[in-house]
Amino acid sequence: MIEIPQTVIDAIFRQAAEELPDEACGLLAGVDGVVKKSFPLENTDHSPEHFSFDPREQFRVLKEARAEGLKIIANYHSHPSTPARPSDEDIRLAFDPHIAYLIASLAGANPVIKAFAKTDDGMKEVEIKAV
Repeated sequence: MIEIPQTVIDAIFRQAAEELPDEACGLLAGVDGVVKKSFPLENTDHSPEHFSFDPREQFRVLKEARAEGLKIIANYHSHPSTPARPSDEDIRLAFDPHIAYLIASLAGANPVIKAFAKTDDGMKEVEIKAV
């Protein structure tokens, strides 16, 4: 389970809407599965079908999180027109089994966010507790 403040979830949905038609992305930092801070990042691919982080921006976030006693516990990205489930590319690029992978979908009438964890045979859904 990952615990996320509702304000962070709302901010992810806002970012996803603002960055349409491209995917939005970012990192979430916290402790013991509890998100304390979000870090929206630029999708350097500027694509509606995939995303990439700028390594310098990612490193800056890592340093900032560490300075605040936090760890990166999740990354997130949006799916502008597809459901909140990992694509083949999402599964292939999910390398870290110690973090959650969140997908915010804007495909339906209402936005949906889901979390996933890397497993030996793909990805499994992880419960999100909004607080």
